[in-house]
Amino acid sequence: MNNWDWSAVSDFMPAFWDGLLVTLQALVLGSLLSFSLGLVWAIGYRGPRWVRWPVNIVTEFIRNTPLLVQLFFFFFVLPEWGVQFSAEATGTLAIGLHYSTYTAQVYRAGIDAVPVGQWEAATALSLPASRTWFAVILPQAIRRIVPALGNYVISMLKDTPLLMAIGVLEMLQQARLASAQSFQYAEPLTVVGVAFILIAYPASLLLRALERRLVR
Repeated sequence: MNNWDWSAVSDFMPAFWDGLLVTLQALVLGSLLSFSLGLVWAIGYRGPRWVRWPVNIVTEFIRNTPLLVQLFFFFFVLPEWGVQFSAEATGTLAIGLHYSTYTAQVYRAGIDAVPVGQWEAATALSLPASRTWFAVILPQAIRRIVPALGNYVISMLKDTPLLMAIGVLEMLQQARLASAQSFQYAEPLTVVGVAFILIAYPASLLLRALERRLVR
């Protein structure tokens, strides 16, 4: 580390904070989208055949194509059909949609783990479907799956650098631009790497603590 230049770090920090804000925005909004849409997919899995089959086809297609391909499709192909968003909105939409197919499977496992007697009790009480889902089934299911959903948030964080492929100025893109200007690559890239560790590792510890608490 004899060539380490702290002045390069200080020069990079303003751009780093901008990139960090964009990264966290994409992560938070993408997580909310993936959790919400994943729940829709999961409920669709238990619907009638005319709902279940399209949901299966769509989610399998999304889950089995790379996120990078989906990013390019949304950013370069959809505008040709008159659908266009900013790079940040496109990246958030793509990452949320992609991970919604994974969170759907987590929801599905949690819902399947709810005892059959709970469904039977709701039916015996003549509860409407909406109340059965949101007052009886989902509160029990979500309690079981919170740690797994949290793991996908960390995975989404680690996938945010892919957004640089469509020009989103997240942390890694900011580091790349700063390095190209100063020809000093070690400092910006190291700062970004440390930032990912400082965000992801405490989050993983929090998830472990939350899992232990939920188990008790």
